Amino acid sequence: MDTIAWLLLVFCVALVAYAYVGYPLALVLLARLRRGHAPPDAARRAAAAQLAGHEWPSVSVCVPVYNERHQAAELAESLLAIEYPSAKLQLLVISDASTDGTDDVIRAYARHGIELVRQPRRAGKTAAEKLACEHIRGEIVVNTDASIRLHPSAVRHLVARLVADPEVGVASGRDVSIARSATDSNLGESGYVGYEMAIRALETRVDGIIGASGCLYAIRAHLHRIPLPEHLSRDFASVLLARRAGYRAVSVDEALCYVPRAGSLAREYGRKLRTLSRGIETLHHLHELANPLRYGLFAWMLFSHKICRWAAPWAAAGAMFAVAALAPDFLWARLALAPALLTVALGALGWTLAGRRNLPRLLSMPAFVLAGNLAAMHAVLAALFGRRNPIWEPTRREVVAAP
Repeated sequence: MDTIAWLLLVFCVALVAYAYVGYPLALVLLARLRRGHAPPDAARRAAAAQLAGHEWPSVSVCVPVYNERHQAAELAESLLAIEYPSAKLQLLVISDASTDGTDDVIRAYARHGIELVRQPRRAGKTAAEKLACEHIRGEIVVNTDASIRLHPSAVRHLVARLVADPEVGVASGRDVSIARSATDSNLGESGYVGYEMAIRALETRVDGIIGASGCLYAIRAHLHRIPLPEHLSRDFASVLLARRAGYRAVSVDEALCYVPRAGSLAREYGRKLRTLSRGIETLHHLHELANPLRYGLFAWMLFSHKICRWAAPWAAAGAMFAVAALAPDFLWARLALAPALLTVALGALGWTLAGRRNLPRLLSMPAFVLAGNLAAMHAVLAALFGRRNPIWEPTRREVVAAP
């Protein structure tokens, strides 16, 4: 029994360590060896010179919405603030059969150039994005969400990256997590977003990201029009489809988008569950991209960033089980088990009290980690048992002013 527990412990600890530490360190090493894929300064200057003139490519900015009346006007104003030649910019809002008057608010901005397309019935975000394909006129499509606020120059930076390198098919923005107040209870989300953005920056230098930000990304229109089942995640699939077509996807640090933190851990749990479930289904649908014989380095990055992350919560649970099995015979196991159980207890307590905005970091961080890991485990089970829910329920975020 001890031998099995030891083997389980070593395997599980190694998997978790690799997913969150080993993989980033490997990226750092590869980035130094390969010197990255960022275009040289000359190419960047050429792109800037081209975009400074009259050769801006046409762009369609698409925003799917569902019952967002409370922030529809602010959304419209933020779209109108985008710094891009108006003659080359299409602003398109796709209503997923909203019932709260969102459509009426958006229609009031028609004279300013914002177009509204309405789905006759609720069908989900991917279906809304598919409907948008019938109306987009731009050579490049920029996708964002209703609660996200873009830096006015973000679209220009995304477009410049696509223009600078014809091998790039998808350019993803940089998420900046912003709080409702200094005492926001969901503090863990900010640290996670920063970590994820750092990983994407490293992946860009090595070869290319393996998943675009659902908050903001730009894609060449012919790639955006590739059909996709409605239960899949288009932001993740966009990178996989681009790679299959011979393009890379990159992260653009200058293209800032401001993402309000979820108002509660319950909402964060629901968001992660939807995102991860759809992500697993998406990779299953496009599983050939995980074949290292065909896609080499990209397949390894896909395995490391996605599959290992999805497996990590199960590995963490396996490690705790192994330590518990070894605890009766080894003092170190008893000493290791105590803080692990304490962390879980603090996380559970923090989750219970998460409705309070003054939740201390001692509770908010373990609670965020616990919620994220349980959501990942739930998502794996949902995917394994074929539970699909294409109907989109957007994460309700309390919009706050961007810095």
